[in-house]
Amino acid sequence: MTDKTFYTTTPIYYVNDRPHIGHVYTTTLADALARYSRLRGQPTFFLTGTDEHATKVVDAAQERGLETQAWADQNAQAFRETFAELGIANDDFIRTTEERHKTRVETYVKALLDSGDVYLGEYEGWYDAGQEEYVPDKKAEEQDFKSAINKKPLVRKTEKNYFFKITAYAEDLIGRIERDEFKVVPVARKNEILARLRGTAEDPLRDTPISRTGVSGWGISVPGDAEHTIYVWIDALLNYLTTVDTDERRRCWAPDVQFIGKDILWFHAGIWPALLLALQKQPGYEWVDLPKVLYAHSFWTSEGAKMSKSLGNFIDLAKLREYVSDFGLDALRYFLLTQGPLGTTDSDFSHDRFIEVYNAHLANTLGNCFSRVATMTSKTFGGKLPQAEAAVEGAEAVQAAAAKAKEDVYAALDRVALDQAAEGALALVRAIDGFIEKTQPFRLAKDETKRGEVGTILYTCAEALRIASLLLWPALPGKCEQLLTALGCGSYVEALANKGLGKLDEWASWGQLAEGTEINKTNLFPRHNKPKPKPEPKQPKAKAKKEKKKAPPPSGPKDEISYEEFVALDLRIARVKTAKAVEKADRLLHLELELADGELRTVLSGIREYYSPEELIGKQVVYLANLAPRKIRGVVSQGMVLAGNDADGGAVLLQPLRELPDGAKIS
Repeated sequence: MTDKTFYTTTPIYYVNDRPHIGHVYTTTLADALARYSRLRGQPTFFLTGTDEHATKVVDAAQERGLETQAWADQNAQAFRETFAELGIANDDFIRTTEERHKTRVETYVKALLDSGDVYLGEYEGWYDAGQEEYVPDKKAEEQDFKSAINKKPLVRKTEKNYFFKITAYAEDLIGRIERDEFKVVPVARKNEILARLRGTAEDPLRDTPISRTGVSGWGISVPGDAEHTIYVWIDALLNYLTTVDTDERRRCWAPDVQFIGKDILWFHAGIWPALLLALQKQPGYEWVDLPKVLYAHSFWTSEGAKMSKSLGNFIDLAKLREYVSDFGLDALRYFLLTQGPLGTTDSDFSHDRFIEVYNAHLANTLGNCFSRVATMTSKTFGGKLPQAEAAVEGAEAVQAAAAKAKEDVYAALDRVALDQAAEGALALVRAIDGFIEKTQPFRLAKDETKRGEVGTILYTCAEALRIASLLLWPALPGKCEQLLTALGCGSYVEALANKGLGKLDEWASWGQLAEGTEINKTNLFPRHNKPKPKPEPKQPKAKAKKEKKKAPPPSGPKDEISYEEFVALDLRIARVKTAKAVEKADRLLHLELELADGELRTVLSGIREYYSPEELIGKQVVYLANLAPRKIRGVVSQGMVLAGNDADGGAVLLQPLRELPDGAKIS
């Protein structure tokens, strides 16, 4: 590792209101990346904070009859408490009202004034009051002279401002972005910022205003001109520099990865790096290089619609707390990191999708995999990890999968693809599951002569789980610490506590679990059943019709059948090999079932509202094999999977209590 401290940031958040999912999402991204950095042994500095000099903060305070500073203090504390509650491990929390920030901002702006890169001029054009952003004429016209965010009318302004000569640095900045020296991702955002920097004949790039007048003393004054207040976005952008511009922290510079939402791309990919290029020319600031990566993610929607308080689908802190209460903090972190809008399209926060991901990835994959290994170790070896002494086909493949998982996670981190990093680690858990299904240790354990093979299988699974837990720790810190402790690896947990540094390269090498290590059972992720949707109440008809007599509910068993009729039913254990939704059929899943010797059968089942396809793959079900084939939606269904109904009428598939051979006959 180098002497450079890994430095990651979030944008600093307006204190005009309390935290919501957007703030939590961006901050969770930075937190996970910082944890990966610490896990790899890299000294790390993770910054977040609050932007307090906005006009909307003044307005919000006045609406509540509060002093602006009191309102800012109240909401800044709410952000601090929220991040602590959600386990965010930031190294500093900067407030733009702090003296350490304000004095340095004045120093930087004075240096730019002295150099001529900031000058006094007059602005005439459009202004977005909600975003506190000046909008170029062409863009204003494209937006029908309304805010792109809140759709309120733009304001036409003419005022004296200090301007920053961004035009003098555009060519240099364009080249750095094109060469990825200053890397803007995703690529669509890179192209967007390049287009704006290049401008057009009708809408050329212009120098940007960096001050305002008439803001009642709330903010930082332009050095030497108390009538002008430094524009909130210039003030806010400089926080990334003011916080680390000390003798102790200067080794952090430049930021390695900065996370923002796509709505503030221009400020962070246009104005911010151009300011740094200008400042870098001034004596004493030669060290101020550009950030390495700027990641502009997209937005969340809620239940398929844009979030709105009026629609009642806004995901605020209270709603997030409900998910933490019902599923646990790590489950929320995992959903945000793996299902969030890291790319160029928005992502939907859906309750049903949350449960599907929770069950498929966490309960049925990670949790169930560890439970199987711990239970078999307990039953066969008294809870002590056995020695891997006998050769078992497939064991080396699991070891290779562990090495590949580490490579995949590292490669994903290089791309700042945190969702793919988690998937790379979870792929190792799936490889362990596949190894268990192939080797069937629960069957081999019945034969004393196979005890050595069972030992190798369980050691291989436990060792691979150890490595998977390390790779998943930044996404699931609490649960992975619980799992590592159950595997006898509490020393890792101690090393990582309180932002400690790990040794992932060393820890993730194969063969570190010792024979005789006690493997303790622990319940990581209890499965959650998806509640059956409540039917919409039926509206009364205009004319009442004679009410039909309802059939009485079934009571007691149906008519008896003979023993010969029962044995004619060919009931089998089958394994779900593939599962997918049937197009234009809300209730149907298309299942491919595997019987003995790889024989496959196709079944269409009306269980889609109760099970997601991914959570069924690899599971054993009860299958009626000799039901006459039936064509449904153009597909021949070759039998039926059996299910019962829970108290709410929801379908619950019948499954064996223990693993049975695929194709085993039920009698």
